[in-house]
Parts: sequence; structure tokens; C-alpha cells
Amino acid sequence: MPERGYAILRLLLIAVMPLTACSIHTPYDISKSQHAPESRNHHQQLLSRLTRYQTRGSFAYRSQELKIFANFNWQQTSVNHYRLILTNPFGSIEMVLNVTSNVVQIVNKRGFLYISDDPEVIIQKLIGIYIPLNSLRHWMIGLPGDATDFTLDSRGYLHQLRYSHNGQHWTVTYQSYHEDSVPALPSTMELIQGDKLIKLNMHSWNL
Repeated sequence: MPERGYAILRLLLIAVMPLTACSIHTPYDISKSQHAPESRNHHQQLLSRLTRYQTRGSFAYRSQELKIFANFNWQQTSVNHYRLILTNPFGSIEMVLNVTSNVVQIVNKRGFLYISDDPEVIIQKLIGIYIPLNSLRHWMIGLPGDATDFTLDSRGYLHQLRYSHNGQHWTVTYQSYHEDSVPALPSTMELIQGDKLIKLNMHSWNL
């Protein structure tokens, strides 16, 4: 069986948990925010200064053809350097992705090493799904990245954005934030592109 087939099979095997497992926090009602309007830009400015952080959580992908569930550990060590570890519900590592400004390396569960210059392309080749990783590293912390069509709530937290790239149109909606962190960071969010849905639940943040 081709390597891609093994990867897809492994991910299909871990897709046994319901997608609703990614939503364990109650969304914040943005209409109830009492923060002053002048604080809106301040939160975005604080987020833009973050260059090092770590978040652990769960990831769910759903389309007409495929359902995937995994846990993740995202370690951002500089502006252009991050590491993503995907594990199955039993804690076994399925994939390790290392990204620097010059090279992308992926090691799968079987120990095979893949090298590329584009994380989005290599992920799609290996597991058969497209994940906008180049934008996701901004969206995960609540920044719009290259998106110009976005809305903030009255606290200055990113509420929704729309982004088009390579003929794909993404809508990202933030459902809740970790209010106990400074600055506040996303807790649950979902990305929609056509019939494809990605749900992210960030259980914890370490700044």
C-alpha cells in the first residue's frame, strides 16, 4: 500500500471519537461585552507581539469523504519556526511536523522522513486533506493574518474572518476564548471551506 494510503488509514482508524468532543467550552456572547470600544485594538496589538507559545488541544476534520480526530501539541518558538505533534486518542504519535523559514520536515508514525518547502502541500500529499497551516498559525492566537475581511467583538477579540486563497474560500469563527490568560487566547474555533469543517479546541496555553 502506498505511504499516503497508510497515513489515511491510520487517521481513519483514530476517527472514532465524535466531532462534538472538540466543543467543551461555552461560547462567549459578544453582545454582552462591557469593554470600552477603545480597548479593541489593544488586544490585537498584544497578540501581535507573541512570538513564543505552546498550545495543546484537539483537532477534528469532517468532509463528505472523510472524518478525522486527533490531539495536537503546537510549539511556536519564533516567528517562522514551529513544531506540530499529532497524536491519536491513545496518545501514540501519528506525525511530527517541524517548520522553519527554509525547510519543512515531517516524520510519520513509521519513522519515514519527508522534506518540503511548503507545509500545506506536503500535508495534503500525505494525508489527503488541505489544512491552511500558513494562515492557521496566526488564526490560532486570534490574529486575522492576511485576511482583510474580519470582525472584532467589543473586547477587541477576533470574532469571524473570511479569507480566499488559491481558489478556496475560508470562514473562520471563534466560539470562545480563555479569559484567564493575558492576552486572552482562543479556546474553540471552527474553519469552514465548502463541505469541509475543521474544529479546534485549545485546552491550554503556555506563553
